[in-house]
Amino acid sequence: MRLPAERFVGVEIYKWIEGGRTKVMKEKLEALKVEALAKLQEVTDPQTLNDLRVKYLGKKGELTEVLRGMGGLSAEERPVIGQVANLVRSAIEDVIAVKQEAFVQQETQARLQAEKVDVTLPGRALPQGGLHPLSRVIREIEDIFIGMGYKVAEGPEVETDYYNFEALNLPKNHPARDMQDSFYLTEDLLMRTQTSPVQVRTMLEMNGETPVKIICPGKVFRRDDDDATHSFQFHQIEGLVIGRNIRMSDLKGTLQQFVSEMFGPNTRIRLRPSFFPFTEPSVEVDVSCFKCGGDGCRLCKQSGWLEILGSGMVHPNVLRAGGYDPEVYSGFAFGMGVERIAMLKYGIDDIRNFYINDMGFVKQFKGI
Repeated sequence: MRLPAERFVGVEIYKWIEGGRTKVMKEKLEALKVEALAKLQEVTDPQTLNDLRVKYLGKKGELTEVLRGMGGLSAEERPVIGQVANLVRSAIEDVIAVKQEAFVQQETQARLQAEKVDVTLPGRALPQGGLHPLSRVIREIEDIFIGMGYKVAEGPEVETDYYNFEALNLPKNHPARDMQDSFYLTEDLLMRTQTSPVQVRTMLEMNGETPVKIICPGKVFRRDDDDATHSFQFHQIEGLVIGRNIRMSDLKGTLQQFVSEMFGPNTRIRLRPSFFPFTEPSVEVDVSCFKCGGDGCRLCKQSGWLEILGSGMVHPNVLRAGGYDPEVYSGFAFGMGVERIAMLKYGIDDIRNFYINDMGFVKQFKGI
């Protein structure tokens, strides 16, 4: 019977061919391992190491290329070749891992050497800050008046129409309201246009007791176009004294003491008649020019005098609104713009310098 013999011979030939393929693939894998390990030993930089990893182990690498021939193997031979391929991959990956760790260590050592800190060097001094000129002037004014027995009082920046105007003898439709173009939030609420409302609130809190002796520093707001001498927001400091037998001479003496400490002992003051709804009589206060001594210069526009604040005796209507009988008590009040004082004191010619966050400008006052 020739048929079985022919079948037997065919099977043997197939097995021989298949065994030959397995042997060839094993040899290729072994040769690949030897080649890869030899080249990896010569690697001296991380980039070359990564290039070799891609070359041998990447998706399109040489190991993948060899394994594509597994499709022609029998089910019995594939696990054998797969095991050999895994051993080759592991051997290459182990060498790559060792090399990568060595490069990481080298990089770490190089960085430590480059970033080495000399602990014997002196420390770096941190830059020292300073007060803003407005804060400096406010504190200086506060110190002067606290030294004269005044207390510092504060109040809200969002104020009612009553405290901001009506209690200060400025009823609705009063023409003097036009002098203070206001930021109204509602019909009854506005951003305060002056710190005078703090005076009224303090009087009410005192409940008719005396003496009242306060200054009220704070920020105020008015609708205005910003230029070298005007701003829609600025700072004021107002003062109030209430008691028995308070006279205009007390006001003058207080302001003379203030300007002497603020601008120098030779500074003089003069009072000029003026009008404010919340004081009667009212006066504007000028100081002799501390730059030229009153002789006339560019700062005082050759007049010898500088206007610094407004003041006067507290109006009877304001005393009544604060709970005091004007037949028994009297008082004086004054108010000054902090920016105005700072500009005169430090020779600043543009109010906008206070608000533009120019560190070069602010640093000028650090050592003062």
